[in-house]
Amino acid sequence: MFAQWSSTISTTKTLTADEIIKKLNLSPHPEGGWYKRTYQSEEEIGTPYIDRGQNQKRFLKTGIYYLLSGNQKSLLHRIKSDEMWHFYLGDPLTLIEITPLDDSKLDKDHKLSKTVLGPNLLNNEVPQYTVKKGSWFGGYLERNSGFCLVGCTVSPGFDFKDFEMASPSKHLSDLKDHPIVQNLLPS
Repeated sequence: MFAQWSSTISTTKTLTADEIIKKLNLSPHPEGGWYKRTYQSEEEIGTPYIDRGQNQKRFLKTGIYYLLSGNQKSLLHRIKSDEMWHFYLGDPLTLIEITPLDDSKLDKDHKLSKTVLGPNLLNNEVPQYTVKKGSWFGGYLERNSGFCLVGCTVSPGFDFKDFEMASPSKHLSDLKDHPIVQNLLPS
């Protein structure tokens, strides 16, 4: 038999996005939003599967804080490692993931999925989600107000050499008019 527990988090003051950005010393992220690297392992690992046989080194694991506020978006991008997202605080964050069957571009052979990170399990929100390496993904707040603070853990560790923003002409020719995809493309 499971014990029945309830949990409430009590704070004396509700934090704003600006206060969190200052308190955690976050910086602007190229994909949108704010971030700060909070962890990188001491160990490094060779990554021949990432670097097409060049076997360059990456940290074994990295972690960041990541914050979106208001109408900010995490624009569609992909990286060469799995990325685990953890919900910490604020409003739910919707992640859009597009998994192509052909690595060169997204076309009619793809899978588009939507996952909502958040604290409300009864509303089908999840506190943690992993985006698989090579998938195009981005995110946004359902409401254009408030904020969401999450953590992202990447293994092998994140390196900007492994980061690629989606280009409507190069990667998304068949999906660029999809309303969700269009909303997450760079202007």
